[in-house]
Amino acid sequence: MTASSVSSSATDAQRRRPGRLRWRVVDIVVASVVGVAVGLVFFAWNLTSSPVRDLLEVLLPGVQGSVHGVWLIGGVITALIVRKPGAAIYGEMVAATVSALFGNEWGPLTLLSGAIQGLGAELIFALFLYASWGVGAAMAAGAGAGVAMVVLDLTLWYAGAGALFATVYAISGIASGAIIAGLFSWLAVRALAKTGALDRFAAGRERGDGAYDDEPESANAPDGAAAR
Repeated sequence: MTASSVSSSATDAQRRRPGRLRWRVVDIVVASVVGVAVGLVFFAWNLTSSPVRDLLEVLLPGVQGSVHGVWLIGGVITALIVRKPGAAIYGEMVAATVSALFGNEWGPLTLLSGAIQGLGAELIFALFLYASWGVGAAMAAGAGAGVAMVVLDLTLWYAGAGALFATVYAISGIASGAIIAGLFSWLAVRALAKTGALDRFAAGRERGDGAYDDEPESANAPDGAAAR
């Protein structure tokens, strides 16, 4: 048996393991902590991003969507760490709630954005049957959150916008979701895994070859504008 077949068998066994999609106490705690941390990032971005967004809008109306991917990070990074159904929605909603509680210009509608954007990422991970967590899946999920953001924003905040604005905003928003929320979240999780902070999770034990360094996690272990 070759090394690659052994690695593939280990990965397949991990994916088929009973209970791998069941939430543990540690999953809830860590997902909540990550959501709150991202919510603080949202709050800081709310305070500092207006000049950047305004400048981009002057240069080309709609291209401000290229920096809106920051508001899509919560769902993607939480799902990449926890790897459980509902993690993307949960992470984005927690982050949106923190942002709304600290105060922003969108008020309670921030929660609507969080739910819709989290759902956009969640649907992509669900299409992968919660079994693919590589950079491709992460970027696809970020793009999915971007699609959800664009649809909501063009309906709620930019209703009646012209075709050029809508097209530019859609392209920049989806690309921003794929790169900022998708690629950057994947890189962040990889960096955290190297520190040992995620050793309780498959994301922390997974090596670059797709195999795992130790035994599977125990199912019984104790333990809008975007969503802004």
